[in-house]
Amino acid sequence: MVFLNRIYTKSGDAGETGLGDGSRVPKDAARVVAYGEVDELNAVLGLVTANCPECPERALIRTIQNDLFDVGADLCVPQPESEGGNQGLRIVPAQYERLEKAIDRLNEPLEPLRSFILPGGTPAAVWLHLARTVCRRAERTVVTLTHTEKVNPHALIYLNRLSDLLFVLGRVANDNGKGDVLWVPGASREGE
Repeated sequence: MVFLNRIYTKSGDAGETGLGDGSRVPKDAARVVAYGEVDELNAVLGLVTANCPECPERALIRTIQNDLFDVGADLCVPQPESEGGNQGLRIVPAQYERLEKAIDRLNEPLEPLRSFILPGGTPAAVWLHLARTVCRRAERTVVTLTHTEKVNPHALIYLNRLSDLLFVLGRVANDNGKGDVLWVPGASREGE
C-alpha cells in the first residue's frame, strides 16, 4: 500500500535515496539508475497515449505502464541472498507471456521486413519507436546491474519482450507497416 502525504522529505538532499528494503544508496547507484530508466520508459508511453489518440492498443499500453511500475518495484527491492528473505513484488512469466501473445497477434498480418525501418511515419509510430529505444536502454542498464547484483531474471525478460512489442506496435501504427519508412543503405552517398 502506498500512502504519500508529503512530497518532499529532504532525506535525499545529500545525494542518497532509499530502496524498497529501507537501505540507503547513492542516487546514481546502478539499481537506482535501472529503475529510473524504467520510469522514463513509462513516461514516454504516457506521452504516446496522451498525444496519439489513434495509437493502436491503448488498453494494452496502459496495462504495460502498470507492469512497468511492477518492474520498478521489483528492481527497487534487492533480491535477498536466502530464499526466506523479503521477496517484494516480482515480475512473473505470465506478464511477459502476455506480451509474447500480443506480439504474435499483431505481427501476423504484417508483411515481413526486407529492410530496417527508420523511426518515422505517423506520430504514434515515432513515439512508439522512441519508447522502444528507451526500453532497450533500460534493458542494457538492468544487464549492467546483473554484473554486480542479483536481479530477478523475469524483469530483464519482460523488458526484452517489451522492446520487441514496441517495435511491432510502431509498425501497426504505420498502417500495419504500409507506411513504414525504410532504410536505404548508402542512399546519401550517390554523387560521391
